[in-house]
Amino acid sequence: MKIPIQFNYTVSVSRLKIVLPALFLPYLILLINGCAVGPNYNPPKVSVPESWSELQQKGEAKPVSTVQWWKTFNDPVLDSLITRAAKSNLDLRVAEARVREARFQSGVVVADLWPSVDTSASYSRSRRSQGISTIPPSAKLKRNLYQTGFDASWEIDLFGGKRRAIEAARADIDAAEENQRDVLITLLAEVARNYIEVRGSQRKLEIVRKNIKVQQETVEITRARYKAGLSSELDAIQAEALLATTQSQIPLLENSMKQAIHRIGILLGQAPGALSTELTKEKPIPSTPAAVPVGLPSDLLRRRPDVRRAERELAAVTARIGVATADLFPKFSLTGDFGLQTENLNAFSLVHSRFWSIGPTVRWPIFEAGRIRANIKVQNARQEQSLLSYEKAVLASLEDVENAIVAYNTEYVRRQNLSEAVDANRRAVELASELFTKGLVNFLNVLDAERSLYKAEDDLTQSERTVSLNLVILYKALGGGWETEST
Repeated sequence: MKIPIQFNYTVSVSRLKIVLPALFLPYLILLINGCAVGPNYNPPKVSVPESWSELQQKGEAKPVSTVQWWKTFNDPVLDSLITRAAKSNLDLRVAEARVREARFQSGVVVADLWPSVDTSASYSRSRRSQGISTIPPSAKLKRNLYQTGFDASWEIDLFGGKRRAIEAARADIDAAEENQRDVLITLLAEVARNYIEVRGSQRKLEIVRKNIKVQQETVEITRARYKAGLSSELDAIQAEALLATTQSQIPLLENSMKQAIHRIGILLGQAPGALSTELTKEKPIPSTPAAVPVGLPSDLLRRRPDVRRAERELAAVTARIGVATADLFPKFSLTGDFGLQTENLNAFSLVHSRFWSIGPTVRWPIFEAGRIRANIKVQNARQEQSLLSYEKAVLASLEDVENAIVAYNTEYVRRQNLSEAVDANRRAVELASELFTKGLVNFLNVLDAERSLYKAEDDLTQSERTVSLNLVILYKALGGGWETEST
């Protein structure tokens, strides 16, 4: 390549004639036009099913609004807890700080595009050696040196390495924002899950206490019949054993309830027992809606923050291939310095104390023992990993939704069956008690009926809790949170 050095471009700065070779004008034009080495990023295309394979009667493949999904439970206490958690949760605040870190880091990278200017000032006092014959005898042996000035340098981003770094930094910001959304979605689901656990434990405690009351009455009846000689002592002992077994469930349920309350307190950034007074008051398990719209599989690509984060990480890694590739090419810079230098402080501001220099520099790594090309291969391998991670994230999101749909649907049907079983067992207890009072059946029939009723009621409560929990899991799998549908 021939370098056109015979033409000069002259600029007047502070009455100084600064000569700039016309060599750099084409480079500046290329910089403006935005030439950049490395691959240009295009979002990957992945194939997703047209519909959900597990979609049944309780799910609808119509557009879904996952914004503030917890309001479908129609529980004001849950609404309040989630609102407070979103404001004060510590994990969420850490994620927000990471977003700010990424933005500030982007500012550091952007600054590399612009010239850098440094200023300095110095003073020194020195003495020359008399043992050097070349120094005249009349020369001063001691002297003062005052110096001040500034120097500037500007590396021209001719091949786009710095612009690729900015592209990567901006993708890092997007990835940090998606991570923040992911933390938010997880937080909302955790608050709702633990709240449902609290209400489920309270409901089970209510059933246990009701059964204890019934079984205490049974113990009294059997004791009275035994004393009257109408039944054996075995009936009374069996009734007392059943009562004791039922009473043993209370500490376990209270422990489960208190642990869930403590967890909610931590999620809200408060002490574990801060919400005990608020949440120990019994409330029903949050009810689920009649139908749940789940949307289409293609919607996950824009709703799931983990999928969107993986895509942004892929964009950042792709841009860094360009950063590494730019190291193969020469670096063109403009450098200059201007200042004042004198031995006499009184002459510091005089014209003859000025000094300056300006000129271009070129630096081209000729031999790096394969380091640059190896680094490019490293970045290519990282891009391959990120692409595979993105595809894995898409498949994992599809699996999460499919599993959540089938879990919600099957438990919904199970809850209906258990509700019918509870009604049947209640009639069985009433009938067995009536027949036992009349002496038509032995007490074992009553005990069996009461055990069956207690188990059926406990299973129904557990199923109601599980249905609500599965709905929370479904909304989380769909990427539900506070974000708007346009994001």
